[in-house]
Amino acid sequence: MKHNKPIMAFCQSEKIKSGIIWVSQSLQLLAGLHEPERGGGERMVKVLLEMVLSEVNLAETLVGAKEWEAVRGHLERAAVMINSGVAPESLHHLTQALSQVTNIGQRSMMQLKTEGLL
Repeated sequence: MKHNKPIMAFCQSEKIKSGIIWVSQSLQLLAGLHEPERGGGERMVKVLLEMVLSEVNLAETLVGAKEWEAVRGHLERAAVMINSGVAPESLHHLTQALSQVTNIGQRSMMQLKTEGLL
């Protein structure tokens, strides 16, 4: 079926957008925490980000679009910053990833509308 890819891209983009927003909001909450809560919060953010990266990998496998590589790159850079102890600075990369994912979802939705599926 030729409709599988845009449907999967749209579904994955919605899940991934939600995940990126959760990670971003969690990072902002870390600023108000003191040790040892901050350490636990950072571990939780890392887990959430790994889950989002898994969804991006799934999207790449299902859809095969090159755009997902750029999303993965931004998320991996965010992960490096979080692991390096400069978690708040990773918000820039998360924002870039969110923008990319939004564009993918928008293109998929437009294709589905054009084909009369939405």
